[in-house]
Amino acid sequence: MDINRYRPSYGIEQKHITKLADYTTEEIFEILYATQAMKAKFLAHESTCILQGTTVALLFGDTSLRTRSALEIGIRQLGGVCVNLPYNEKDMQAGENIKDIVNVVSRYGVGALITRHIRQSDLEEYCAVSPVSIINSENSEYNPLQALCDLYTVWEKKGKLDGLKIAYVGKSSNTAVSLIMGAIKCGMEVAVSTPKQFEMKPVYLTRAEQYGKIYVTENPAEAVKDADIVYTDNYNYHNAISDKDKQILLPYQVNNDLMSLAKHNAMFMHPLPASRGVEVTADVIDGKLSAVLEQGENKLHLLKAVLALLIK
Repeated sequence: MDINRYRPSYGIEQKHITKLADYTTEEIFEILYATQAMKAKFLAHESTCILQGTTVALLFGDTSLRTRSALEIGIRQLGGVCVNLPYNEKDMQAGENIKDIVNVVSRYGVGALITRHIRQSDLEEYCAVSPVSIINSENSEYNPLQALCDLYTVWEKKGKLDGLKIAYVGKSSNTAVSLIMGAIKCGMEVAVSTPKQFEMKPVYLTRAEQYGKIYVTENPAEAVKDADIVYTDNYNYHNAISDKDKQILLPYQVNNDLMSLAKHNAMFMHPLPASRGVEVTADVIDGKLSAVLEQGENKLHLLKAVLALLIK
């Protein structure tokens, strides 16, 4: 389906977002068009106080810089109020649980609960009973908001999605899982190259392959050949890898030699934070083909769009 031929209604029936497998291509397009509208209003300095009188709660189980900043700033720009709920794994193990949290804070007038580092099985259980929207900003399995932000950035920079080739190389990650699902639902050609020690779980590939073909190879050069977008992720974020693992991943480093195998105007993408000299060289991530700053910028507009669509 061609996103440029789609006519958005600027509304979706979904109440929650925990993974992109739950979303149709049309619903993904609705979010991307809403992101485009939010960014246009932002650049035109137009007021978008559609969350006036609404409180959005953040329940983060680990640290965050760009996502938390974009959420707090975006909620304020939409006229809402953002509150941070204290989260401690010891409290959860002692009997506290999200179901109780959601049902109580909803009585405080909270319109949505945005989580981070909460187990997917728990999120899905609580979505079934939550009176308010639950939005998964990231957990160990999925990173749906980052993937949506990346799809918007590709559309903005390349002018289309359908027919483009995106190559993910390096260590598999939650971002990679969400990215390939979103990309293939939008009609993109997907190639994945990881070493066997860090390959994507077959269940994630099988789910995504319901919507199209994914080329999987241990050879990064084969994956990147003629790609429109080359994507990698951080190897050391939260959990540092050993020197041995770094050597295993070294052939997957995105450098100028690897980028030269992609199309001449190929775009490099990375969700940040990045370890320059590890998964990507500085001359690539800081070079003219890099879209990482646009990805970071667009996260603000994507998050605002998701909140506007999901909070009823």
